[in-house]
Amino acid sequence: MPAEGGKTDMERIGLFSEMEYVTVGDKYVSSFNRPFNDAASKNKQMLPGGSKAMSNLQAGYFDPHFVRIFEGEGYVNLNQVRRRHMMEEAKKNLGKAFLPSNGDKKPCGLGTYYGTIGGPVPFFSTQLKPRDKYEVPGKNLYTNPGKKGTGYGYANITIGKQFSHSADFYDAPKLNFKKENEEHHRLVKGTPFKSNLYPREYFDTNPYLFEKALPPIKKTEKKELLAQPFKPSSPGKKAGGMKAGTFDPYPSHSADPYVVKLASQTSSKGAKIFYPPSGPKSRPTKSIMTLNVKR
Repeated sequence: MPAEGGKTDMERIGLFSEMEYVTVGDKYVSSFNRPFNDAASKNKQMLPGGSKAMSNLQAGYFDPHFVRIFEGEGYVNLNQVRRRHMMEEAKKNLGKAFLPSNGDKKPCGLGTYYGTIGGPVPFFSTQLKPRDKYEVPGKNLYTNPGKKGTGYGYANITIGKQFSHSADFYDAPKLNFKKENEEHHRLVKGTPFKSNLYPREYFDTNPYLFEKALPPIKKTEKKELLAQPFKPSSPGKKAGGMKAGTFDPYPSHSADPYVVKLASQTSSKGAKIFYPPSGPKSRPTKSIMTLNVKR
């Protein structure tokens, strides 16, 4: 539709022509009825021969005809080869084959030695060994038969004698306590002890009473807290070759004046020369400062 300026919508968008509609006028086909592979049902298709199973026929192999391993070899009869080998082995025998004098003997029953090489064994014989004459042992000790009864409510059925009956009074504990109390009062002399003091819980009304004067109370001194934390003026310095990380500056050089040695310090001719003892010689070592500088 042309606009008020005289240009169409396509000219304002900047397209040369309107896009074409490919499916204009086509019939609607549902996605369920649409074939999955439409090209598979049109024109000629590649038809393989199918899988071949192994059999005695040549169709199951890749080669068109059966290929032999050896071509033109002679026929070998296995029976003939086996007979030749048996004849060669028979030539090695010095005499005839060993034949037993008689056939095998079969046992005629369980436990018999018929047909064995050694015969019967005397150790396995079933004959009884000679024994001494049996002597009848003496008779057992005869006692009275056990008395019947469980023991409860039955008399004279125990090993010991029957206990005699002893009379037990009904008020025996009460009478015994009365006799002991009378004997106790008979042994007591005088009246019971009575204190004139009024009984108290403690010896004094105030158990924490202290007669001496108490020392004065110590006052704890309050430390004044700094309002701000301590901060150093400058960060720590690392050790270097010019003594930059030490607290003190590098010591100044002091000149050693030349002084003539005294006569007492000079060695005389008669004095013996000092020779140091020979020992292990030390190796040159580096100072700690040199190692720090190299690091």
